[in-house]
Amino acid sequence: MPFDPPSSGAPDLAGQRVVLGVTGGIAAYKAIELCRRLVDAGAHVSPVLTEGALRFVGATTFSALASEPVRTSLFDDADPIPHTRLGQAADVVVVAPATARLLADYAAGRSADLLTATLLATRAPVVLAPAMHTEMWEHPAVQENLATLIRRGVVVVPPEDGRLAGGDIGAGRLADPATIVAAVRLTLVPRDLEGVPVLVTAGGTRERIDAVRVVTNRSSGKQGYAIAAEAAARGARVTLVTTVPRPVPPGVTEVVTVESAADMEGAVVPRAPDQEVIVMAAAVADFRPVRPAAGKIKKHDGPPTIALEATHDFLVDLGAAKPAGQVLVGFAAETDDVRANARAKLVRKGLDLIVANDVSAPGVGFEHDTNQVVLVSGGGIDHDVPLSDKRTVARAVIDAVVALRPPVARGTVAPPQTRTQKAKETNQ
Repeated sequence: MPFDPPSSGAPDLAGQRVVLGVTGGIAAYKAIELCRRLVDAGAHVSPVLTEGALRFVGATTFSALASEPVRTSLFDDADPIPHTRLGQAADVVVVAPATARLLADYAAGRSADLLTATLLATRAPVVLAPAMHTEMWEHPAVQENLATLIRRGVVVVPPEDGRLAGGDIGAGRLADPATIVAAVRLTLVPRDLEGVPVLVTAGGTRERIDAVRVVTNRSSGKQGYAIAAEAAARGARVTLVTTVPRPVPPGVTEVVTVESAADMEGAVVPRAPDQEVIVMAAAVADFRPVRPAAGKIKKHDGPPTIALEATHDFLVDLGAAKPAGQVLVGFAAETDDVRANARAKLVRKGLDLIVANDVSAPGVGFEHDTNQVVLVSGGGIDHDVPLSDKRTVARAVIDAVVALRPPVARGTVAPPQTRTQKAKETNQ
């Protein structure tokens, strides 16, 4: 599956313990950059290098960049069972590069060194980034080992096409470190919306003045798309109703393209009863021309007088008809009295949560890659999200949605514990 590196922002792997395994391939030098990126993202990185890796890179380099010194052996450590300790403490194990030998040993359950022993001793998720020459990568034995590991739940970040050792060009080049870090992020995302139907709206609606001109707003759809991406990454079955032609986030189930407020109402309202979460991130026009012209209004006729009428606020309808257990989220783009206006809108429209921001503030809201919001809910406790990239804001919104959902909502089973949670509880 493709991994889309999120925008830069606050360290989003803070507190996560990552075992970084490095094996003996020429691409081992790229693991140095991967180690740095993981640490910069806030992760606690425990490097494990195989004997083969030490032929390409030095242990001192990784010890200097990582969160603790390099480990290389099952037997040269004060800890008599380092593989067990590493495996139990890890939130994720990453191997980059993963050689053909590593894939074979891991698939066969062979404990050949500290790294393979750690892989067998962990219940944490595992991310493998293979790298090898094209002929090796395409060999049936390697592909069968990969298929076995994928079937067992291992995440594989496929190699790229490019220049290889010896000057050859082909498949087998280690994926970019940013792509591997993105895979780690996605692997660590909680699957707390597994199978939950979620509808997200995005973008600004456009209301026709004539065949050419429209009344619209400055919404880029970036925040709505980030919320759709976050919900999908956490296992939701996401329907995205959008006015903007942006790339579809990975995992989104259905995309419905609309233009006007009426179009959006026609797409959202019939689908609403089947949704367990609705996030109305779109900036829906409050007004539209009463009589849009069928053709283009000519400039030489002079500026037209455009009479406006209110669009139907169907969010009020959604709030009034909200099924038991459904979480309904609205947005409030304000320029003054943000909290007061947001709380009034929350009550007036029957919402469970409202995401409010001051769009006059620098770097906030429309068209920016960043946002700063306050999450207002019926409980009376506001949660401030400081200026962050929009994926970080989306994460906070979905966290709030999950907290608002009943433990068992409309027949949805509570999300199971992760393998890491089970392992840590077992060993307490």
